[in-house]
Amino acid sequence: MEQRQIGSGPSATILGFGCMRMPSDVNEQGESTLRMDEAIELIRHAIDSGITYIDTAYPYHNEMSEVAVGRALQDGYRERVILATKSPIWKLERTEDFSSILSEQLEKLQTDHIDLYLLHALGKERWQTVLDLNILDEMLKEKAAGRIRQLGFSFHDDKDTFYQILNGFSDWDFCQLQMNYINTDFQSTLQGLYDAHAKGLGIIIMEPLLGGKLADPPEVVSAMIPGDPVEYAFRWLWDKPEVSVVLSGMNDKAQVDHNVALANQTFEELTPAELAHYEAVKAVYDTMALVPCTRCNYCMPCPYGVHIPGAFEAYNITASKNKSAGRRLYDGLDLDASGCVGCRACEEVCPQAIPVATHMPVIEEYFSK
Repeated sequence: MEQRQIGSGPSATILGFGCMRMPSDVNEQGESTLRMDEAIELIRHAIDSGITYIDTAYPYHNEMSEVAVGRALQDGYRERVILATKSPIWKLERTEDFSSILSEQLEKLQTDHIDLYLLHALGKERWQTVLDLNILDEMLKEKAAGRIRQLGFSFHDDKDTFYQILNGFSDWDFCQLQMNYINTDFQSTLQGLYDAHAKGLGIIIMEPLLGGKLADPPEVVSAMIPGDPVEYAFRWLWDKPEVSVVLSGMNDKAQVDHNVALANQTFEELTPAELAHYEAVKAVYDTMALVPCTRCNYCMPCPYGVHIPGAFEAYNITASKNKSAGRRLYDGLDLDASGCVGCRACEEVCPQAIPVATHMPVIEEYFSK
């Protein structure tokens, strides 16, 4: 499998293993319980298959993802990978919380250092927290101490905020951006990716399949795509030399094997005609974008029991398929959009900045007809 250098740092395989969507059981309230043994086995299978980049974070799987990764990386596996995890900025109340949480993460991960450490899901408010608490200085101290090797951030906000963060610290080594062939004008934007690379940052890609949407396209899109839609999506990203690693949240061995097989291929550079085809597919998808939910489940569990991702999925299906298909899913929810009271707790944690409380009454009215 091809390896690419991450900025001026280490090299890693072009396919990385994301640890946010590992095997788990989800109850009717949307609460997830990680299937630990399966997760460990899956991580090791990915590494044995050639993947060298493992990405996790403090909150994933109810704060158990790092535990699973730490256990999986025993028995010599730690030395075979580039390990990335993230600082939960929303939990920082004092400057010293940064280092204490890092210590907790190192203990969970059973390691003495993090290869790539990110400030998690930065946006305008969290960036201000970073500045107010002098977290950037703390990062540099931890890097000097050797507990962090490379400094970076993941991003979820608008383009202007992205450039404030990108240009607001001269020691970024890399960044992690949401990018795929239909999100080119979203969040950091494709131009932001290019500009970050031009400043010397390594580029890690998240949501290459937009929460699985691009892997299972609606019929009208499927008819346009030549061959495997997963390959189609990955190839667009791997075609860009600015991209170091593309993360995929694989939740079973079949997905790992499929994606590894794709990453092991040698692709020709995309032609102008092929790039134009991606634009045509994007144009069709753009007509179906009712709610940009990726089912990350950060909003769950809802304090009032609403299955927020399920309601959005049902609503989106009506655009890509038909109303009856969406209604079948919607009617099967334990508590649908009618249970929303507009507390907006979900909106505070949504990486996509979806106005959930605004959408819910619209969805309820739509399906009540």
